Amino acid sequence: MIDLKPAGEQVALLVGAVRDEQLGTATPCSEYDLGAVIGHVDEVSQGFARLARKRVDADDPAAPTRFDEGWRQRVAAHVRDLGAAWDEPGAWQGSTDVGTELPNETWGRIALTELVVHGWDIARAAGLPWELPEATLRACLAHVEVFVPAAPVPQLWGPRQPVADDAPLIDRIVAITGRAPQYGQRAAGD
Repeated sequence: MIDLKPAGEQVALLVGAVRDEQLGTATPCSEYDLGAVIGHVDEVSQGFARLARKRVDADDPAAPTRFDEGWRQRVAAHVRDLGAAWDEPGAWQGSTDVGTELPNETWGRIALTELVVHGWDIARAAGLPWELPEATLRACLAHVEVFVPAAPVPQLWGPRQPVADDAPLIDRIVAITGRAPQYGQRAAGD
């Protein structure tokens, strides 16, 4: 069992700091602007929380993200709820078919990866810090090292980016998922 709450809490804090005028900003996830990444995180948080609670129903899709008054609080509530849902030991047991059947342990690790990698996307696009506990990063790295190269839908990830073996854990994670770790960093002297 992995604790998703630290990553969920950090995403909630990030979302609270994003300004409305930043929603159209480009992100390291090249197909999505910042608003779309936040919307994606919101929707997958709702879906993965239902999966953890064994309430998967194709006729009950996630509520789409509306960027109206209160959106930050709604998204934050959904990512925190995701962490709480996977805090239950039963969430990690069995397997679930949502078009692809995988062990729930794998689904939980995918949920963690969504938070870690897209949290990093949000932070880089919005110019915000992204700090996670080492245990969270190690759990995510262990997952992406094995899962991403053999993912059932490989086109979800870009080509692995070069990074040193001793690079920070988050850099190694995002490089495996096709992102350039230096995205959004200012060069010395800027």
